[in-house]
Amino acid sequence: MNELPFYLNHIHIVLCRPSHPANIGSAARAMKTMGLTHLTLVAPQLIATPMTQNPPEYSPSQPFRLPDESYTLASGAVDILDNARIVPNLSAALNDCVASYALTSRRRELNIPPKTPREAVPELIKFAEQNQPVAVVFGNERFGLDIDEVALCNRLMTINGNPNYFSLNLSQAVQVVAYEIFSQTSFINSVLQTEEQFVPQGEIDGLIQHFDEIMNQIGFFERRNSERLLRRIRRIFDRNGVQREEIDILRGFLKTVGQRVK
Repeated sequence: MNELPFYLNHIHIVLCRPSHPANIGSAARAMKTMGLTHLTLVAPQLIATPMTQNPPEYSPSQPFRLPDESYTLASGAVDILDNARIVPNLSAALNDCVASYALTSRRRELNIPPKTPREAVPELIKFAEQNQPVAVVFGNERFGLDIDEVALCNRLMTINGNPNYFSLNLSQAVQVVAYEIFSQTSFINSVLQTEEQFVPQGEIDGLIQHFDEIMNQIGFFERRNSERLLRRIRRIFDRNGVQREEIDILRGFLKTVGQRVK
């Protein structure tokens, strides 16, 4: 199993006043697929849904457990929910963070220029690599982050989209940012890589000779320059490289052709 970059443990996803139980679960799933494990919920304000008709109310003085709907949508990321921090305000969520990125698509009277995730992530990763906690802060589904919450963050991040219809779901926004973070890590997923077995030159020479024999056998060289054609075939293999499986396929094909024309 590949080991994920250690610094992903220093990146926190913060959901301020999330209202839909399903979004919380889906956000956890989006995080885990990209190697992020630290979720913080700020004063959840859960609404009733068909699956959660009596949502739990959050109180700083009482234990709070997310409803089953959140766990259902989290799929295999229930551990993210089980370990999530639940705090009463954004100040508590950002207390230990050296950098906090507020997700917003609104114009605000602030002097901090917003950056896209692609622009902001290099700096975010740099902090994390130095074992400095950082946070990406998402607002409520309906209203986003309020001006005071944005002011508590020291960076702005915005996701570009269609200005005529920009309605990104909370968990989708988490997925976009989490993917951008993961895509800029040094992680190489060897599970998805195939082992390329290129053949030595001698085997390519043998393949070219096989082409020569079969093309002569079927009369392909009539009125054609055989040496010129074989040079061009060799150039194809020299340019692209030939793998073991490809040699076997071509050899099998030429052998079958030779048998059929006898």
